[in-house]
Amino acid sequence: MMIRTVEAVIDEQGNVRVLEPVRLPSARRALVTILEDRPGTGDAESAQLSEAALAEDWNRPEEDEAWSFLRQVQ
Repeated sequence: MMIRTVEAVIDEQGNVRVLEPVRLPSARRALVTILEDRPGTGDAESAQLSEAALAEDWNRPEEDEAWSFLRQVQ
């Protein structure tokens, strides 16, 4: 599974313009997250945007194994 984030702009009519070239082997589904007008509007926005990417790493079996020693401490 490949999840990739690209920056885009949505105009007033709802047209989406991707700001960098995107090449795919076939059509793909996409999710659109609408941000505030100004970039860097706060830490909460950055945290929310990074949550999915971090969850992908956190939910790996290797991560569970690496932190398993914490579950053993009572």
